Amino acid sequence: MSTPEPVPSSRYPKRGTRTSRKPRFVHPSEEEFARILDFYRIKWVYEPRSFPLRWDGDRVTEMFTPDFYLPGLDLYVELTTMKQSLVTRKNRKLRELRELYPDVNIRLLYRKDYQSLLEKYGYRALTPSTLESIDHVLLSSEEIQAKVEELAGRISADYQGKPVRLVGILKGVAFFMTDLMRRMTVPVSTDYMFITKYTRNGSGPGSVRILKDLDQPIEGEHVLLVEDIVDTGLTLRYILGYLRARKPASLRVCTLLDKRARRLVDVPLDYVAFEIPDEFVVGYGLDHRELYRNLPYICVLKPAAYQE
Repeated sequence: MSTPEPVPSSRYPKRGTRTSRKPRFVHPSEEEFARILDFYRIKWVYEPRSFPLRWDGDRVTEMFTPDFYLPGLDLYVELTTMKQSLVTRKNRKLRELRELYPDVNIRLLYRKDYQSLLEKYGYRALTPSTLESIDHVLLSSEEIQAKVEELAGRISADYQGKPVRLVGILKGVAFFMTDLMRRMTVPVSTDYMFITKYTRNGSGPGSVRILKDLDQPIEGEHVLLVEDIVDTGLTLRYILGYLRARKPASLRVCTLLDKRARRLVDVPLDYVAFEIPDEFVVGYGLDHRELYRNLPYICVLKPAAYQE
């Protein structure tokens, strides 16, 4: 017999992700799982397809409809409780489904397995203590990488035939700049600056101090300044003035995050990955007291975590 085709779920039509109207969940465990996926901004679809398992002639007599589909992993998930009779029946259906549809990736999931599934999305770096400090995930790893891919394509097209010098402002830019340059298709060289902002007598706006300058001259070079986040624009304006004095052939700015609500001065931003609200964000290189940099996604911290 040839491999049969799955069909849309008859009980529930294909749904959207967390941004859509929530479906009518059959069991509280399904609603709980959906809330967990929503918190981590993991895309999901509830009961999207039914898989015929048995037939009487041309008539389908038994079907199996997995609870969730996770596009990011191309994975169907069937939830179960510890009740052995349910586990046995579901395992039988999964075994038959895998025999009939060998290309379908499906997993039977207990509640205790949720963490191992989240680790596949890169959430292993969250410990119980850091998780308590996080209000919500603002940008998932999947969203970030898709946008980096898009930006790299735009930048490569704009600089076609020209070598580019990427200048990164340490430390927060490390993740973004590395991912960006790996996807660019034009010749790329790199350099870094390390700056600090300080105030005089503990008050006033203060000024910028360069702790690490460029290692190589940029005169006549096409320079792309890469930032992790731009908020007031004051620091960026200073750095641009400093770099322009080095007489590059061109100077553009690429930033991962644009916190436009905090802008005090106008600065040119040629490439922006995401515009975000005025919230305290960490992850993907951004830190709070040197913590959270290793998270492959961007989270919003609870006020209590940074107002100590």
